[in-house]
Amino acid sequence: MTPSVATSADLDFERCYRALSSRDTRFDGQFFVAVRTTGIYCRPSCPAVTPHPENVDFVITAAAAQQGGFRACRRCLPDAVPGSPRWNLNSDLASRAMRLIGDGLVDRAGVDGLATALGYSSRQLNRVLTEELGAGPLALARANRATNARILIECTPMSMADIAFAAGFASVRQFNDTIREVFALSPTELRRRRGRHPVRRASDDHTPVRVSLRLSVRQPFSSAWLSWFLAGHVIDGLEDFRDGTYHRAIALPNGPAAVSVTLHDDHVVADIAQVDMHDLGTAVHRLRRMLDLDADIAAVDDALVGDPQLRPLVANCPGIRVPGAVDPVEMLIRTMLGQQISLAAARTHGRRLVAALGEPLTTPHGQVTHLFPTAAAIAERGSEVLAGPRRRVAAIIDVARAVADGGVALHSAMPADELRTSLMALPGIGRWTADYVVMRVLGDPDVLLDTDLILKRRADAIGVDLTDSHRWSPWRSYVSMHLWHDALRETEPLLRSARPFMTTPSDPEPSPPEPSPTEENP
Repeated sequence: MTPSVATSADLDFERCYRALSSRDTRFDGQFFVAVRTTGIYCRPSCPAVTPHPENVDFVITAAAAQQGGFRACRRCLPDAVPGSPRWNLNSDLASRAMRLIGDGLVDRAGVDGLATALGYSSRQLNRVLTEELGAGPLALARANRATNARILIECTPMSMADIAFAAGFASVRQFNDTIREVFALSPTELRRRRGRHPVRRASDDHTPVRVSLRLSVRQPFSSAWLSWFLAGHVIDGLEDFRDGTYHRAIALPNGPAAVSVTLHDDHVVADIAQVDMHDLGTAVHRLRRMLDLDADIAAVDDALVGDPQLRPLVANCPGIRVPGAVDPVEMLIRTMLGQQISLAAARTHGRRLVAALGEPLTTPHGQVTHLFPTAAAIAERGSEVLAGPRRRVAAIIDVARAVADGGVALHSAMPADELRTSLMALPGIGRWTADYVVMRVLGDPDVLLDTDLILKRRADAIGVDLTDSHRWSPWRSYVSMHLWHDALRETEPLLRSARPFMTTPSDPEPSPPEPSPTEENP
């Protein structure tokens, strides 16, 4: 029987076919090509002969193609492309669900856990995802597991039994059936095609291992901006940046891991050590979000160069990215730590907090020795460690307590307006902090930090009117990055230096006689 799947409703067939005919790599990951005559689905840039239009359909997700009976092309490996930028660009239910599915929530908590996090019933969630993405949450999670399994098969010496459970499959048989169905190869054949590995015997424990991966990126890609940004915000003990590589500890569902990231102009090398293999997919997903690797950066640059005032900024730094966050709570606390003080001072406060309250790694990773403290630890003992104005310290502890007690939801799939409103209702959080956290935690591409002092000064200097920003939507976060970058180029030519930069306090929020915490540039 010939596989069949309908072209997704919000994909324009003619536009997609033109991208397919030109083998345009910009669209890889944004949609997939299902070829009915071969039963194969591909990325748009697949080098194979372009099929006739009457023989193809276009789908938003690989899961929709798999559910329609198509297998992944062995030539272009469609599951290895960058992720879709639409999950950050849109804030609808389907997009927010995809962020959590990519993070592995369905594998950890099931469809009911995903529905609860999103505030919907499982039935509603299944209906919406099926209608909009061509597959329900289980099928989408299954496609995620297949990709994670392929990475483990090709990049590690783990036994197939270990891989099956590490990738989230309920049984070895389910793992074997899925790999054969998706890739038309057995797991052993898939490993043989990509090179032989000494196979480790199966074990029942969660033995941490080390995996090195090459992460794909969309072009253009400003590796210099991200490297400089990461280096400038390093908190000793939690992070380190040396010899062009960024290192840090991250907390994952099954335990901590240490990651090392080296940025190149055409790819990113991620070395993930001490990681429980059940968490590999989650770790990769969070790193991609931290580095904004899935952004539709060509569309961003094309839109911004249309503004004569922004055109020189884009020319100076094509492919600029908006750094994300691996841990929403960490990002919120770090942002509050930086209020009304220099970046160097904020790093000092962060270092003391990490050293005193962060969980030590069992095996230090060079200069990386601790995780960032949990909200509960800061709520309980933050007053012993935090220094500075009384109201500022109290605000940080109150926010940590609210997060620890569940009074404040904070995850990557929240609606932007809901997260912004809930943050600004907390003591010591004003508009700048709320906007900055929304931008980095949600990966929201449309946040203009127009209350930031450095950004405002640069905009004034080059004649950019920040009050008329709708013309840049939905890419205002990238405008914020370009203005920061342009301001810093005056003191950091080409951003070749990894030295931290000093910031100047932004305009304070309205406050009572004893000032409450105010905003500070990142």
